[in-house]
Amino acid sequence: MLAPSRGWVLEKRATASFVTLPGFLLPAFQFSTTTTTSSPFSRSPATTRRQFSNTAKRPSKLGRTPISIPPGVEILISEPMVKKDPTTYLRIPKRTVTVQGPLGKLDLEVPPYLKIDHDAEARRAVLSIENGEVKQQNEMWACHEAIREGEASTTTNSPTNGYDSLGTTWAYLQRHIMGVSEGHTAILRLVGVGYRASVEERPRKAEYPGQKFVCLKLGFTHPVEEPVPRGMKASTPQPTRILLEGINREEVMSFAARIRRWRRPEPYKGKGIFVNDETIKLKQKKIK
Repeated sequence: MLAPSRGWVLEKRATASFVTLPGFLLPAFQFSTTTTTSSPFSRSPATTRRQFSNTAKRPSKLGRTPISIPPGVEILISEPMVKKDPTTYLRIPKRTVTVQGPLGKLDLEVPPYLKIDHDAEARRAVLSIENGEVKQQNEMWACHEAIREGEASTTTNSPTNGYDSLGTTWAYLQRHIMGVSEGHTAILRLVGVGYRASVEERPRKAEYPGQKFVCLKLGFTHPVEEPVPRGMKASTPQPTRILLEGINREEVMSFAARIRRWRRPEPYKGKGIFVNDETIKLKQKKIK
């Protein structure tokens, strides 16, 4: 049971119809009337809520950067098609962008409202959206009109807006262009006593003709064999070095992670399989 004084305070708070705020927060929650001409059928002038920040939102800096296209690389944009999403089983319209080059061909699925302005003469491509007034497109592009001086912002600074969506699409397209023109590589370093690697053929285990296997000796009682995915090359310049080459960076790094999984770098002796410039901070041994 509460004390009489405390119960009286709670009763007053419950019956109060307003909430007190500090003085420095009041301007942010005040309504300002606009001087625009209202409709003759409207009874009250239009009102807008002031925000804490009047900074204008800008488009993605990476997404609006032009992509340079090297000689010998072509970009083909198909018409939008309705495809079933493998995770949600929803029929979503998508557009396929095909990137062809000297080393091969890669496909990239993008939203149908994403525009790719391909300038064949200047050898560059610029990403944009069709309609900035649509919320879904606006969130991907994150383009908002600049706020005039003295005018309040009418958009919310929500952290859930997809400001990096266009930048992510830009990065995928840039990686595909680099993959079909120059290719992607990954270097694995084997650090440990007796750790060795070699690339050999296993005709009985091959999934396709000419498939090779990366054979690893990592201190187990048996050698470890990892099949090389189709369209990727693996070689061993040194017994403790593995070089992976391919046009799809995602597949190259995924295969490198599969090999690294057998001997992850440990922090006490520094042994394991390191990918590219990976390092690890060594720990001191626990002395009892």
